[in-house]
Amino acid sequence: MVIGLGFADRVLTEDEIRSIVRESLDTLSLDGKRVLVIIPDGTRSMPMPLMFSLFDEFIGKRGKALDYLVALGTHQPMSDLQLGRLVGREVVNGQAGMSHIHNHEWQDPANFALIGTLPAAEIKEITGGLMAQDVPVSLNKLIFEYDQLIVCGPVFPHEVVGFSGGNKYFFPGIAGPEIINFTHWLGAVITSYKVIGAGYTPVRAVIDRAASFIDKPKACITLVVTHKGVAGMYFGSPEEAWQSATKLSAQKHIVYVDKPYKRVLSIMPEMYDDLWTAAKGMYKMEPVVADGGEVVIYAPHITEVSYTHGRHIDEIGYHCRDYFLKQWDKFKDYPGGVLAHSTHVRGIGSYDPETATESPRIRVTLATRIPPERCARINLGYLNPDTIRIEDWQNRKDEGILVVPRAGEMLYRIKE
Repeated sequence: MVIGLGFADRVLTEDEIRSIVRESLDTLSLDGKRVLVIIPDGTRSMPMPLMFSLFDEFIGKRGKALDYLVALGTHQPMSDLQLGRLVGREVVNGQAGMSHIHNHEWQDPANFALIGTLPAAEIKEITGGLMAQDVPVSLNKLIFEYDQLIVCGPVFPHEVVGFSGGNKYFFPGIAGPEIINFTHWLGAVITSYKVIGAGYTPVRAVIDRAASFIDKPKACITLVVTHKGVAGMYFGSPEEAWQSATKLSAQKHIVYVDKPYKRVLSIMPEMYDDLWTAAKGMYKMEPVVADGGEVVIYAPHITEVSYTHGRHIDEIGYHCRDYFLKQWDKFKDYPGGVLAHSTHVRGIGSYDPETATESPRIRVTLATRIPPERCARINLGYLNPDTIRIEDWQNRKDEGILVVPRAGEMLYRIKE
């Protein structure tokens, strides 16, 4: 049974949030138990300081341990200073009071345990024949040191899985590279254009099936967060809580417009510190850009393509899906997650192998501190961010120009 509240026309009060957390945690047997809370990193809007305080209040004295694991996927590890900003407490050597906050150390294979394998026949059935291969399922072995796992994070439309949250905090959040690369490439083959905000997808089905291998008690608190506050909060199994949150997220996080735009300026907040994360300014705008139109990712604070995958991206560049599929022997040894990111940024398009001609549907331009020569090398446009005056772009919807402040979390679609 799901516990929680959600509203399309208001946000929850702090007292309502506190009541939901207390009632939810009271349903779990936590006395004397070791509890691990799996949380997002700093690239997700989330009232983590409040949640940290509530967990401390309602679990701290009951449990034997209350620790946290940041579901980084393949994002950068967070410093003590960054962790402190995330949880609203001083963090020293990964310690905040009595709680240890662990980064998911995805770079080290020794940190993973194989918990099962998804057989090729099942993968073929789930994906409708798109793929058929055995997929090893490995997770951060830290989870086996705890008695209770609690996922706590927000739900937003997502380019790989449909909507984020729920079991996605396990896969890719704290998962090994095999299932990360598989699920991301599966989403890319389907295309972000079709997947994002699409509800229950084949990628979500793979993730939920993989989560069934986790032989530990699992619970989940999902939040629907807007710039005004928390619109909804739901507790239950990761599957149930996620499902409840997606219904509200579809109302709160999708903006419908009447017609496509020729040009979109996505203004990226500083919580996205490289293009790998700031690319959401493309993913979530692609559906409302007219054929031949342009998305400009405006982020003067960004200097790097990807702190973790930049070398691979420099080698392959940004291309549409068919550029890779029709030259698969050339690209098959690259990580699927990197190939997927490349296609998500470049968007829908086609590739003719006979003429080696790629035809993207729209243009993608970076207005960042990434130099113009590097933009050209990775197959993206360049616009000097110092030449952009936001006020010159505003109030021009009738001309086909859209400005999106704090882009990256709201999905834009054209009304049917």
